[in-house]
Amino acid sequence: MLQFSVTQLSAWVTALMWPLLRVAGLFMTAPVLSAPSLPVRIRVLLAVLIAWLLVPVLPAMPAVDPISGEALLIGVEQLLIGLAMGFILQLVFAVFVVGGQSIAMAMGLGFASAVDPQNGVQVPVVSQAFLIMVTLLFLALNGHLVLIQLLADSFRLLPVGAPLPDAAQPWKIALWGGYMFAGGLLVALPAVTGLLLVNIAFGVAARAAPQLNIFAVGFPVMILAGFLLILMVLPGLGDRFGGMMLDAFDLIRRLLVS
Repeated sequence: MLQFSVTQLSAWVTALMWPLLRVAGLFMTAPVLSAPSLPVRIRVLLAVLIAWLLVPVLPAMPAVDPISGEALLIGVEQLLIGLAMGFILQLVFAVFVVGGQSIAMAMGLGFASAVDPQNGVQVPVVSQAFLIMVTLLFLALNGHLVLIQLLADSFRLLPVGAPLPDAAQPWKIALWGGYMFAGGLLVALPAVTGLLLVNIAFGVAARAAPQLNIFAVGFPVMILAGFLLILMVLPGLGDRFGGMMLDAFDLIRRLLVS
């Protein structure tokens, strides 16, 4: 009959528990993996599977009683690390939500909204189209595999039980939030500038011919011009998205080693 000591059981539990908390934190905020359209049971099973596969290659876990206060503190730390990693990547996707929203408002489609399956909220249809595109790009570029590789490297860069980085690190994540608005402006700037010129042209026409019903003519023209400008902007979005993802992965690595 097999017999196991309390020490052995404690070591087996902690070997899976703490990596699972970091993986679960990532699955709660990372793009695609945290989508409400992905059933919770599937996400839990994937998190357990990834944690179980990572256990053999991870550094040794600290010898801590799993029901002690120190174990609770370590568990909270692992959860926060996973949440921060996913949140940084989620902000990259938010760049295109902000950019699409600016374009939609400029072309008169701000009232046309759809449910975003990624976040479960109402977003303009232009933002929805951008989100679908960048999600497909993320999967096509194997971003999910790079994310899992980065997750595995995080246990080497910041092992379980190691002291957390200094208190200035959360401020870097807050500054990364500003990058979301700057990136959204850069995504929308060409189309919004073009639509502004169309608006100026209609303003000149309204002054030159006051009898012209500018609202009846301008609304469909603005929508048509907006779609044409979006088609012109689309080819450059792939490179911009790839560059933002690389910046996000680089920021995560720097936060883990600082």
